[in-house]
Amino acid sequence: MLDRVLFVCQANMCRSPMAEFLARRMLADMPVVAASAGTDAVDGAPMHPYAVEVAGADAAAFRTRRLRPEHLRAATLVLTATRRQRSACTALAPAALGRTFTLHQFARLAAAATPTAADGGTPLRAAVAAAVRARGRMQPAAPGADDLWDPIGGSPADFRRCAEEIERSIRSVLTLIATAA
Repeated sequence: MLDRVLFVCQANMCRSPMAEFLARRMLADMPVVAASAGTDAVDGAPMHPYAVEVAGADAAAFRTRRLRPEHLRAATLVLTATRRQRSACTALAPAALGRTFTLHQFARLAAAATPTAADGGTPLRAAVAAAVRARGRMQPAAPGADDLWDPIGGSPADFRRCAEEIERSIRSVLTLIATAA
């Protein structure tokens, strides 16, 4: 059974598709599928050209999709670009609350999380359980610290900086998953 990581941003044109393509590459050896959606996306729009370039994505193979409850129900882990989008996800599918985080929040929790044998299941499910426990032990971050800056309207360098932030956070997630394996 494949686990699913769903990346969510606003329009599904920049941050979440960059995260999806970067995660696909980084998770290639794991039984994990990466996908993305946007809280306010218009179905079928193309990915931003700078995002395509930075993420090394196949522009022809990607079209934006609006976030729906079934996307959230199917995801093992939901990682959003901002706290606002995390709230939108949990309002759309309240049962996803325990497995929905901002990308930065989950990366911070991953550094403090310790999977246990009792977590069982797949490595990703064990990583999520460990992060949930860590969330209960840590102080909240400063307002805005969990939000991933939106490069829309910026230069290619802005998109590269955003992609580097995404990649750093995904590396923390990968480390936690490897620890849980």
